[in-house]
Amino acid sequence: MDWILLHPNSLRDRTGNLMIVIKIELWPKGFESKARELGRMYVANTGGQRDDKRGNYHIRLFRKGSNKVQREGYVDNFPRKSYSVWRLVSRAIKSVFPEEK
Repeated sequence: MDWILLHPNSLRDRTGNLMIVIKIELWPKGFESKARELGRMYVANTGGQRDDKRGNYHIRLFRKGSNKVQREGYVDNFPRKSYSVWRLVSRAIKSVFPEEK
């Protein structure tokens, strides 16, 4: 799946699926103005079940300053109406780092 930037604040994949963007920054001495990006993850909604209560997601992880995919994963059959976005983020991280427990 290819990614495109449609607008600086709106990422979608080439099929038009919306994405959640998780960006990790370091704020030296707590100053946001000096923020440095350490990494980024895109979570693309690839569709769900007919009842829209569950979703499937394609995960891509990038290193700072790189457009090259470092790791890829999938979260399938996620109960998006029952769980918070943080549980989706947790499963996304586990999907790209399966060796971690």
